[in-house]
Amino acid sequence: MHPPHLDLRLDGFRATDEQTEEAFRDAIGIDHADLIPLAEHHTPEGTSYHLLHHAAATWGTPGEPQLIALHLWRDLREKTFGFTHAPLPLVAMAQSWLVHRGCPREKIRLAPDTGTAAADETTRALEDRLTYEGNHFALLDSYTDDDPDHAATVVILRSLDEHSPSPFRVLHETVDTASRTHTLREGGFTTHAEALRWCGDALAGKATPPPPFRSTVRPGPQPIGAPPGVGHRSAGRGR
Repeated sequence: MHPPHLDLRLDGFRATDEQTEEAFRDAIGIDHADLIPLAEHHTPEGTSYHLLHHAAATWGTPGEPQLIALHLWRDLREKTFGFTHAPLPLVAMAQSWLVHRGCPREKIRLAPDTGTAAADETTRALEDRLTYEGNHFALLDSYTDDDPDHAATVVILRSLDEHSPSPFRVLHETVDTASRTHTLREGGFTTHAEALRWCGDALAGKATPPPPFRSTVRPGPQPIGAPPGVGHRSAGRGR
């Protein structure tokens, strides 16, 4: 069965300027054939939101994120477009990035037969919170291990609240390829070094349960705004 074809709906449109054209070619155009659509939403005004899986990322730098959140906007009169994007390690983080750029949350959910399903209610609740809380944290580190025998992702986020009792938040997703389910858990640390050490142990299968994460974010939907820029390096070991 062939993966779904990615249609960015840009036929007849040109980039707003040469810089945008070059950036789009480098970020999306070159890898277009390897980008698999997982979810998308389009508005009548010409705005599009895409959640993509970069199928070729597994052959690139070990540990790099394999998901891309893509936000496109079009000038329907001038037939031009602009874009912004972010490589992200978890579906909930990519959804959060798009939601905080104006995408209705219910429009960017994965279809039931797409990807893996949440293994339990704890995972579902945590993913739900991450979708709303994304603009309260900055991505520091991540590592994705896509070996089918022990597929896992670890993430370190830094709280933007300087008074947070858990300034460094870790996320640990494990995937059961046989049942096509995933489990997501979180923890909180006071230092980046502690968080990095725990993530390394988690990838090696030696981690103990992390200290509980104590959030200062109020529950429920947050106002839409531009979240912090995404910058990260790989956490843990190389493959």
